[in-house]
Amino acid sequence: MPEVPEFRSRYGPCALVAGAAVGLGAEWSRQLAARGLDLVLVDRDAGPLVATCDAIRREHAVEVVPAVVDLGRADVVDAVARAVGDREIGLLVYNAALGTVAPFLEMDPAHMARMLDVNCRAPMLLAHALAPAMARRGRGGIVLLSSMSGNVGSAQLAVYAATKAFDLVLSDALWAELHDRGVDVLAVQPGSTRTPGWLTSQGPGADVTGPMVMDPADVVREALDALGGDATVLVPGELNRMGAQAIASLPRRQAIEMMSQVTSKLVRNDR
Repeated sequence: MPEVPEFRSRYGPCALVAGAAVGLGAEWSRQLAARGLDLVLVDRDAGPLVATCDAIRREHAVEVVPAVVDLGRADVVDAVARAVGDREIGLLVYNAALGTVAPFLEMDPAHMARMLDVNCRAPMLLAHALAPAMARRGRGGIVLLSSMSGNVGSAQLAVYAATKAFDLVLSDALWAELHDRGVDVLAVQPGSTRTPGWLTSQGPGADVTGPMVMDPADVVREALDALGGDATVLVPGELNRMGAQAIASLPRRQAIEMMSQVTSKLVRNDR
């Protein structure tokens, strides 16, 4: 992990974090500020976003710009560009996602389309808008948040898991095209993480403190340590990495059935 001046030189002066108001997004923002980056923080929820911005300003001597933008809107790139202005974005972290848990046949088609817009279309277009300048400068970074669920389909996560598979493959391809041009690309696949979104899917009595459940701070710390290294994909947490490897070794049908035994017990959250 580069020291603060080196980190700012490599990924600064400003990072754009999408989905930054709470949970992992807020933690990305705090840790990037601690590493000396100015921030443009994007989220649709104005109240929590402004609170996160204010807290980071109080703790770190960096510029923090809130951008209240619905990442599912058709003109997402233009809307974000207005907030960015003439700032030089050296790092894109796309953390935003609609993480709906629901049986596929019971999902509203309009909501499924919105999941595609927020989880797939927006990160693709923002990366396409920001990467050319990074490549011209010969430095920068892109972090796309995938999920362990994006490796194999499972009950109640059909659309969410599929969108996270899209993010994983997009990140792979961006790494292949950009790493020789000085732009570091990393897909991060968190497992169970104590975020507000994850907690909405846990039923009464669920174990939210088990050894495979991670705190957002630990997920982000591992990801920042991996950025710019040899990894193209990071599964944070040693137990999660072991679990992912075990599932990958199974015949696909068996992996689907095993994952579905877990995800079928999740609580519908319609978020």
